[in-house]
Amino acid sequence: MSSDGNLFVQVGSYNTNLQGGAGVPQDLVDWLVPTLQVASFLSKESRAPDIFAIGFQELLPLHIGLAGLSKAVLDDRDAHIRSQIEKHTPGKESYTLVAKAVNVGVALLVYARDSGIARRVCDVQTQWTGTGPAYMGNKGAVGIRFRVSDRGSKAGEVFTFVCAHLTAHEANLARRVADYRHIVSTLLFPPLPSSPSSSPTTMYSTSHLFFLGDLNFRITIPPSHPHVQTSQPYDVLTMLKDDASREQLKEFDQLLNQRRKGTAFIGLHEGPFWTFKCTYKYKLGEVDRYSTKRTPSWTDRIMYATYTDSPDTPEKSNITNILYTSIPSYVTSDHKPVVCLLLLPSPTTASSPETCAPPMLRLPSSYTPMPDPRATLKRYIGRTLDRIIGSIWWLLTVLGAGSAIVGILNFFLGLIAWRWWKAPAVSVANA
Repeated sequence: MSSDGNLFVQVGSYNTNLQGGAGVPQDLVDWLVPTLQVASFLSKESRAPDIFAIGFQELLPLHIGLAGLSKAVLDDRDAHIRSQIEKHTPGKESYTLVAKAVNVGVALLVYARDSGIARRVCDVQTQWTGTGPAYMGNKGAVGIRFRVSDRGSKAGEVFTFVCAHLTAHEANLARRVADYRHIVSTLLFPPLPSSPSSSPTTMYSTSHLFFLGDLNFRITIPPSHPHVQTSQPYDVLTMLKDDASREQLKEFDQLLNQRRKGTAFIGLHEGPFWTFKCTYKYKLGEVDRYSTKRTPSWTDRIMYATYTDSPDTPEKSNITNILYTSIPSYVTSDHKPVVCLLLLPSPTTASSPETCAPPMLRLPSSYTPMPDPRATLKRYIGRTLDRIIGSIWWLLTVLGAGSAIVGILNFFLGLIAWRWWKAPAVSVANA
């Protein structure tokens, strides 16, 4: 940690298009270590982040994720990411994995710098929830929460990271908003040891909150707008060519408008996402060519909040957004990864150094996030269905040598063959 107490946090998110171990390139320096671009902002010397948070969506093929067979891919991703961080960060710093969490294809890994706050990380918690049909995990979120002691007071500060993948397609705006609300009410953490309450807490019960992922909010330009002359995807493409046009385009971003209305992402802030091109939907293998099947959109986002942010100034955060950009050079997915470098404010000094309660986010008086009393039941209904459907799907894929459809065909052919073999033979004499 630096002498002024400003923690440096780097957050990255990438939808890897169900590719498992092949989802990221071997060299991750462009995505994980862009700090050389901003070293002059921080100091005369390069500085390594105190915390890395890396989120993935569509981590691996869906049937494998539903079946709960993600451990090998996640362990491999962890080893690869940590080796890249330690290889390329200024000073070749070493990092400790604070925690990792996964639910089907949504995964989150958080690392802390060994020479900094890693030694003061405690009370680590992980959580997950599904927002798919019947609460299944094909869409949903995972979260990691921990406390950093002796920061501002003996109680320190609480950090919460949430990685999410919400409902797709432009027309499903209401479902995305419902997904977010479901995550708030069911992604519940146990109370911290210092809390007098025994009730579970939402992601908002924290000192610092970071929300990232493929949130799937789209660009929607009204048909009456003068920019709309032919088909919408092509009109959006023409507006992506320069910064000024993209700044105009942001006014049609569903997420920004929902945040302004206060229907979702209450209390969260975001950097200027319009300074980089839309992160979806690209042609596979192409650096800068969009698919015409979808309207280009900023689906991949990173938002944040800190306890010194005032609900009276919702457009202003005391977290300094140093860098917010996408990485166009990654071409194995129809999404581009995004990265955000954030400088947290110095901790406020508590009235008493022995204060036992960490500071919490301040929210508008009109908004009180409430835990769903049936959250556990809903989560395990979804997980049970995940495992049943995923296991059957996985078995059919094995029978079909990689294709579930071929597996179904092979299954019925095998069933027919078995019944034929088991049928009693008919003798000539009885004929």
